[in-house]
Amino acid sequence: MDSAMTASYVHGYSEYETRRLADQANTLAELLHGGTAFPAGTRALEVGCGVGAQTAHLVAASPGAHLVAMDVSDRSLALARARLAAHVPAANVEWCRADLFDPPFADAAFDHLFVCFVLEHLPDPGRALAGLRRVLRPGGTITVIEGDHGSAIFHPDSGYARAAIGCLVRLQSDAGGNALIGRRLQPLLAGAGYVEVRVHPRTVYADRTRPALVDGFTRNTFTAMIESVRDDALAAGLTTRTDWDRGIADLHRTTADDGTFHYTFFKVLAVNPPAAG
Repeated sequence: MDSAMTASYVHGYSEYETRRLADQANTLAELLHGGTAFPAGTRALEVGCGVGAQTAHLVAASPGAHLVAMDVSDRSLALARARLAAHVPAANVEWCRADLFDPPFADAAFDHLFVCFVLEHLPDPGRALAGLRRVLRPGGTITVIEGDHGSAIFHPDSGYARAAIGCLVRLQSDAGGNALIGRRLQPLLAGAGYVEVRVHPRTVYADRTRPALVDGFTRNTFTAMIESVRDDALAAGLTTRTDWDRGIADLHRTTADDGTFHYTFFKVLAVNPPAAG
């Protein structure tokens, strides 16, 4: 995740968060990356690659493409390099430390852009999207994936659990981001000048018949993400220890045999319009 323009990555850069990102990417690989493959010989830019959790899946789906993975964090890039070296040693990846608002590439340098879980952390995602058009060739594609924490519904329902989720939404907003950005992607990309903007909702549903999702998503991705902001939520006075603990316990309760959990990601494919002529 690229933390340009003073936007704060509310989840932090701990080893815990690195593991959570890997669990999320691996659990949701088919759901999020299905249908995304860059043809051999094309150039693709992953914007805000973070620790490389998504990069490995991009490489696996597009082994013949040349991928440039860009992030503003030296630490994240080091972790991403190590991850790819360990798991995909032959990967054709070029690493670049850069601010996504000022990418150091020539005009029309790429055939494809991939932006996953980045816009939610930016204070001006529309400007970021508009600026990225410069490095995308006319007729090239952009793929954007974001979540929307307002789409989380679960059984048993719990006001305490919803309040805990609301703490993260508030903290991310205070940091300059938007945890509800998924619902805004179509107008954001259209407003940034892209055409043929198509939204493909990708729904995660977990219950006892899908134990891999219960463990990989409900417990180790979503609930772990909420748990990670406990100290910040308490310090900001957004909750009490008692209410927070009850909310987290109720989120874990949805992983029981009679629990269910639903969440929607929004995947968007759009085109940089051909040059007028």
